[in-house]
Amino acid sequence: MKVLYKLETFEGPLDLLLHLIEKAEIDIYDIPVSTITDQYLEYVAQMQELELEVTTEFLVMAATLLSIKSKMLLPKPPPIEPEWEDFETEEEDPRAELVRQLLEYRKYKQAAEQLRDKEYSRSLVYSREPADLTPYAPQVQENPVKGLHVADLLLAFQKALKRQAARQSIATIRRDEISVKDRIAEIVRLLRGREDRTVMFSRLIDEKASREEIVVTFLAILELMKRRVIVCYQHGRFDDIVIQGREEGWTGNDLDIQADEVDY
Repeated sequence: MKVLYKLETFEGPLDLLLHLIEKAEIDIYDIPVSTITDQYLEYVAQMQELELEVTTEFLVMAATLLSIKSKMLLPKPPPIEPEWEDFETEEEDPRAELVRQLLEYRKYKQAAEQLRDKEYSRSLVYSREPADLTPYAPQVQENPVKGLHVADLLLAFQKALKRQAARQSIATIRRDEISVKDRIAEIVRLLRGREDRTVMFSRLIDEKASREEIVVTFLAILELMKRRVIVCYQHGRFDDIVIQGREEGWTGNDLDIQADEVDY
């Protein structure tokens, strides 16, 4: 029973030769050229019988195989003794070039098969476009200001003094002075006049405030904080200080009484 090979199965004469060698389980380094040549010529003859177009590459390979076969069948000439002892001659195997081509072709064919397998494996993977996962990331916001201390008020006081000095205003002596008790009463009235009982620190000290007014205002705030009438805090680092009245300090006339008790 004859085996019919279709032309589209092989990519060229080397592909056909490699297929014949692997099918017959022949050592590629010791090819029986006579057997392989007969099988190769049989395949080319079947192509011609089916009126298939035989490419030049297949015909060239057929001629090469016949040439190698004839060289293998011819008797070898007797060895010629070299004229010099150090000179050695060794006749090259007629199959050497064909074996080199087959090994090179097999190497690239195996590499192509590996790439084809990787392409197939990758084609089975379906990926989606990258999505924004920011909303799902945990957002831990650490409060940079965990508590307002006297040092923070002192820093704000120093900034207020620097702004006052930067204006380079001419100091004038005035007889009208404001006491800490009066300043406390003003702050209390200002807080009572607001629904949320809060006022910003910058609201108490404007750009026209003198050094004496700044000092008295700080003393009044410190006194109110000491008596636990107000609480001061910041929403963020270096933000304006918020002054807020405490809930327990806003019953009756307690603030007025406490303000009267201040002696400065």
